[in-house]
Order: sequence, then C-alpha cells, then structure tokens
Amino acid sequence: MVNPSIEAVDLTKCYNSFCALSDLSLRLEGAKCVGFLGPNGAGKTTALKILTGLIRPTKGKALINGIDVQEDKKAALSTCGALIETPEIYPALSVKEALMMVAEIRGVPSAARKDAVMKAISEVKMEEWIDMKCGKLSKGMRQRVNLAAALISDPMIMLLDEPSSGLDPRGMAEVREIVKGLKKKDRLIFMSSHLLSEVTEICDEVAILDHGRLLAYDTLERLTSALSVGNARECEASFSRDLSSDALKEIGSTEGVLGLKLVEPRRLILSFEGGNEAQERILAKIAGLGVGLIAFKSSSSALEETYLRLVKDSR
Repeated sequence: MVNPSIEAVDLTKCYNSFCALSDLSLRLEGAKCVGFLGPNGAGKTTALKILTGLIRPTKGKALINGIDVQEDKKAALSTCGALIETPEIYPALSVKEALMMVAEIRGVPSAARKDAVMKAISEVKMEEWIDMKCGKLSKGMRQRVNLAAALISDPMIMLLDEPSSGLDPRGMAEVREIVKGLKKKDRLIFMSSHLLSEVTEICDEVAILDHGRLLAYDTLERLTSALSVGNARECEASFSRDLSSDALKEIGSTEGVLGLKLVEPRRLILSFEGGNEAQERILAKIAGLGVGLIAFKSSSSALEETYLRLVKDSR
C-alpha cells in the first residue's frame, strides 16, 4: 500500500486584497491523525477546500498522494474521504437509503454498494438506526451519517473540517470516539478544530495556522516541550480507578515533579522539569505503583499555552 500523503506547496488564496491563505507549505505523510488548529478565520477551511478541489488556489499546489488536485481531481481524490463544513442530508431518506445514494454517486459498483454501506455504518456505530429517516435524527446522529458518507469508498485519507462543531457534549464525545476508531485503520487523518482538548485527546501531530500562515507543525509532545515556559512541562495521566492519597504522595515525591493537580478522581495533571528523560522516569514510577495507569499524554492546558503564545506572537 502507498504511504498516504497530503501536501500543500506555497498555497495561497486571495479574494481581491484579502488573503485567506498565504504561502502555506505543509507535508503530512503516513498513518496518523494531524490536528489543524487556528482561530476562526485563520484559513483552515480554505486550505481544506483547496485540498478537496472545492475551490482553486490563487497560486501554489495541493497534492494528494503526489497527484495535483487541480490537474487530476478524480485521481487525486479517489483515495480520500472528506467532511467539509456541514453537508445536508435528504430528510425523507433513511440512513441506508441516503448512504446507498452516496455510494452510487461515488461510483461504487452496484454489486458492492450494500457491503460498502454496511461497513461504513458499522464504523460510525449506527446499525441500530439504519432504517430511521434522516430527518428524525439528532444533529449528532446526522453528523455520524455524514462521516459514514465520507467512509463509503474506504479511503486511506480523511479530511475533516471541525467534525464535532455545533454538537452537544454527548454528540462531541461520540464523534471523537469515531475519529479515534478511524485511526486504527492505518489512515492519514487531517482534522481542523478549534477545541484544544479534542486535539490533545485525538491527534498525534498539530499544525497551527493564523492569518493564513503556518506558525508551527510538529508532534504534540515536541511542540509543547519546545515552547514551554522555562523547563517546566505538563502531562495528563488517566487511571482505571480512583487515586488514593498515598498514591498521590508517591507520585508527587518523584524526582522532577513540580506539582500535581487532581482534576478528577481518576485524572491527574503533572507539572515537571527535566525533558524526555524526566517524563520517562515519572511514567515508569507511576506504572510501577500499580495504581491502574491507562494513559499518559501532554495535557490540553500545555497545548493551550503553546497555542496562545504562537497566535499572540503572530498578531
């Protein structure tokens, strides 16, 4: 299988004197999830629309798996699934009927359509609602249908434009879980968002955009580490059971730990110094305590600090 790739080369989009995107150059390659962060109006949706051929750039190139989207849109996008903004669904159609129509439009052979639809429905966990009319679905459920439509051709690349935007907390959580599931299928996912906690939870790497210009692109860990204040860093640890006071004392006494904040009985924010070596030591200490450690990652507050500093400096 070809290693999936997305590349923007000096992408620029201007509307008269206003430039929504300015010389964006970015290459993403391999199976991973990349968060595309930026304030409203930063140019995220413009970039995604150019990558999916919905609008043409003023200059520059958009490449999918090395194929220029403007020169051969069909070939470039044949391995892509996209959810840009919030597409409408015919309310009178059932979930299955709507997705069968999408499969036909996408050119899925008639003999393979039913299997393709059922596979997409399974990925977004909508088997229970397959015969329900789309007009009777909640907004979160309709967004699941939109995600299923993007998955009809079993794409190796997914381009998602704020997929949880406008949903209630339950709907947002459901969409996040679906996107996490997409990561397990060796796909390259490029997802714009303005929710820092969402990006921290889902994404492996982050690209930050403001005023149409790329400010930074790196792994979440390296980005927050490089721009942390002084030598202090933050990570979030999650546990399968409530932490005892004794466990908190043991963790707090670990070399390099500067402070602890128990935000929930099973979720802890640690501030520490000493770089990757210290993080490795702290992680090994917590794991050795046998207190049910199930996750250890950069905290959303660390990304927030990095994001706000970068955006502030760009203004």
